[in-house]
Amino acid sequence: MFKKLFLILAILSWPAIAGSEAAAASVVARIDLSEQRMQVFVNGMVRHSWPVSTARRGYRTPIGTFRPGRMHERYFSRKYHGSPMPHSIFFYHGYAIHGTDAIKTLGQPASHGCVRLHPDNAKRLFYLIRQNGKRNARIVVTR
Repeated sequence: MFKKLFLILAILSWPAIAGSEAAAASVVARIDLSEQRMQVFVNGMVRHSWPVSTARRGYRTPIGTFRPGRMHERYFSRKYHGSPMPHSIFFYHGYAIHGTDAIKTLGQPASHGCVRLHPDNAKRLFYLIRQNGKRNARIVVTR
């Protein structure tokens, strides 16, 4: 009896044990430009809600639904004087979600178009997407 129960449980939990795609969670980072806030959904449930800084006057943050592209734990902007962009998740051409040391500006538009996060939150999002796979993640930017 116990052997059958153990076998059934082992079969049902195999994808999680094997680390297959079936065990990966869906991750959605939803950025609301008017609220200057990001909500992170894991399997449809809000896991995090963080202030962000997006494009200031004269610049733009692209609107739409994107898949994460290249990801770098350490990255320095080639366009903006080598500015640090820790835990970068590029989502549209040169636009990325990344950590910032300009923490006081979070919650208000301040960037050249990237989505800035507190460095701790950028790290959390980076590893959440890495753990579950870029193909299981979406970045949604709304007005």
